Amino acid sequence: MRLTRPAVEGDEDVPAASHLLVETKGPWSGPGCAGFLRDAAALARRGDRVRLLFIQDGVSAAVADASDEAASAAHAGCEIWVDRFSLAQRGLQESGLLPAAAPVAMTEVAACVLDPDVRVVWH
Repeated sequence: MRLTRPAVEGDEDVPAASHLLVETKGPWSGPGCAGFLRDAAALARRGDRVRLLFIQDGVSAAVADASDEAASAAHAGCEIWVDRFSLAQRGLQESGLLPAAAPVAMTEVAACVLDPDVRVVWH
């Protein structure tokens, strides 16, 4: 299935971009995390496919009720991926994550990173 986003006035439908946005810091590192998650939500709202990966300390943002911006990104249509290894290293349980969060292994992440049609942004 080919995703498209609404065209700008006078243009044809533009193919939707696909993004992998990687958050490594988490909400307690300062305002950068919240801004990054708002950007992810904005991309999803415009029709792009957005996979938001929480890794390292960023997994704390995927804990239920830890980040309004993470919940908003999920509501906007972002796929929420959480690195299983990072969760285990921090003693966090999958059951405590946002309902939309999907724990993933690095094999899934690597496939996405290596996809030439995916734009990867690391924060």
